[in-house]
Amino acid sequence: QVQLVESGGGLVQAGGSLRLSCAASGSIFSIAIMGWYRQAPGKQRELVARIISGGSTNYADSVKGRFTISRDNARKMVYLQMNSLKPEDTAVYYCNYRTPGRDSWGQGTQVTVSS
Repeated sequence: QVQLVESGGGLVQAGGSLRLSCAASGSIFSIAIMGWYRQAPGKQRELVARIISGGSTNYADSVKGRFTISRDNARKMVYLQMNSLKPEDTAVYYCNYRTPGRDSWGQGTQVTVSS
């Protein structure tokens, strides 16, 4: 069983920054792919960024150069540093843990960017 708890969301003005955190507990494997997804009202959930055990990362084109994902396997934490935020970044952000046999999600944290 894997539990994920996100934190760090909130209301910020355009151009501002936020840092999201995801605390994982349970049977965590360092080989897992950890990711951040987001879902805006009326839209499908989309990948924002993900990081594999070796440190390789992937980002959605819309956030490249502005967002940075990182992980601390020893502390079972994943972070998403979000800079130069735009109103279109407004969404619920979800943490994801994925291995070949498991796909777990957190409850999400709201990020609202005002113009």
